[in-house]
Amino acid sequence: MAVSYNKLWKMLIDKRLSKTELTRLAGITTNAMAKLGRNEDVRVKTLEKLCTSLDCKLDDIMEFVPDQKSEKRK
Repeated sequence: MAVSYNKLWKMLIDKRLSKTELTRLAGITTNAMAKLGRNEDVRVKTLEKLCTSLDCKLDDIMEFVPDQKSEKRK
């Protein structure tokens, strides 16, 4: 399974926030934001900070999607 943060980007658009503003608001590093942009794994603490600053739940900002490799095997 892979992770997608597309819900986070949609939420930022809806709230009219930039990635830079969210980075400051949540107190996360630019490196963590870059990882989110590439749909890479980030620390749970980072996700907690995002959810706290955006007043949302984890499933509001991310979702698990089938991995392309496992889809090809089926």
